[in-house]
Amino acid sequence: MKTCILAIESSCDDTSAAVIADGVLRSNVTARQKIHEKYGGVIPEAASRKHQLNIVPVVSEALESAGLTMNELHAVAVTIGPGLIGSLMVGVSYAKGLSLALDIPLIAVHHMQAHVLAHFIEEPRPRFPFLCLTVSGGHTQIVLVREDLSMEVLGQTLDDAAGEAYDKTAKLLGLPYPGGPLIDELAAKGDGSRFQFPRASVPGLNYSFSGVKTAVMYFLRERLKDDPDFIEKNIHDLAASIQEAINDALLQKLKRAVKESGIREVALAGGVSANSGLRSKAARWAEKEGLNLYIPKIEYSTDNGAMIAMAAHFKYQKGDFAPLDITPEARLSI
Repeated sequence: MKTCILAIESSCDDTSAAVIADGVLRSNVTARQKIHEKYGGVIPEAASRKHQLNIVPVVSEALESAGLTMNELHAVAVTIGPGLIGSLMVGVSYAKGLSLALDIPLIAVHHMQAHVLAHFIEEPRPRFPFLCLTVSGGHTQIVLVREDLSMEVLGQTLDDAAGEAYDKTAKLLGLPYPGGPLIDELAAKGDGSRFQFPRASVPGLNYSFSGVKTAVMYFLRERLKDDPDFIEKNIHDLAASIQEAINDALLQKLKRAVKESGIREVALAGGVSANSGLRSKAARWAEKEGLNLYIPKIEYSTDNGAMIAMAAHFKYQKGDFAPLDITPEARLSI
């Protein structure tokens, strides 16, 4: 009989559940929350309340899509952190209840490790060791992946994450939340070289994105003094120039990591890896340098249960189970 694992993801504002059987994904269901759009960002308390409403139907749909009942599960996995503590508590509490009621192991999954391991859901899969640029709304990291559960952060943001920079600069342009995807859409029709925004210089393989947000703010403030319609007239070029600045900074450090390590297997992960500008820019660089580049499907790049399920598969194989008194952690290092 195949080993079937139910995986739950609730680290931020997406409630997701997936079922994996012997490493093969059987289902992946996600409920997204629209309530945060009117606030311009995720409201933690509202997110946790929505998770409480969504988790039962999402899990039920994931099991039904996989053609399984709860009694056929061999383990339940859940995101333990990092993330919003209230959101995490909903998923962890539910998973604990299932583990206890069904008398099956509980598997605690690190959210950022799961983003990296999303590359193993489908072919092509990277070979170890590989470098992974993991970019999301809350994190920006260059990770050395030695084995499935052996990872080391080589560099990370010292302030804002790249996804946060996208959303904050989008807000300055008057775009609704989440603004990152809208910048990507607008940038497709713009000239990314028209306006120059800074690429912060910080030590080693670390990043800093607070400067680009501040630079855009002051730039717009000055231009709007003389022309109140400046943003509307130049929205495509502004979006393209912001995207160019953020993506250029991301790849500059990744290129340095490749040069210093000599590793030729390179991957992108996290929600920002869905950005078409970053994907195409990385693809051109990889082709020029003869690198093997891996980028998950967009459905596995944003927060999803499938990546939690993939990480859980590897942990189950190693017997890496969690005690029932484990608690979620808002901040958690790889």
